[in-house]
Amino acid sequence: MKVELDRIGAEFHFSAVGAAGVPVDIDAAESIGGQNAGARPMELLLMGIGSCSAIDVIQILKKQKQELKDISLTIKGMRKEGQIPSVFTKINLHFILKGDLSPKKVKRAIFLSVEKYCSAATMLAKTAEITYSFEIR
Repeated sequence: MKVELDRIGAEFHFSAVGAAGVPVDIDAAESIGGQNAGARPMELLLMGIGSCSAIDVIQILKKQKQELKDISLTIKGMRKEGQIPSVFTKINLHFILKGDLSPKKVKRAIFLSVEKYCSAATMLAKTAEITYSFEIR
């Protein structure tokens, strides 16, 4: 896997491009000189675990013959403020699913993703307690 990162303009604004060639804007907080022109690096980690797990859950529910119409997540991360590095200590993934779904199968799919299949979760679990919840609408 390879990602290219190029600085755009001044200070901390970057454009990153992965294998698919889709650019992602990255920037720092205004408090340190950023311009809020992109996602912050730690936000990208939360986006990574959320999307990694969502992909797993979609695939698992398909195999379980569940009719998933839509999925979204709210991911919250808590960090050790005032420490350097300020790593995540707690991460919660809240899944919001739509469709005619068995709660038991949804729970199992999320468990398998977070505890077994999602590489991002496995890496972040080294410093953070990862919890999850879900609702079916």
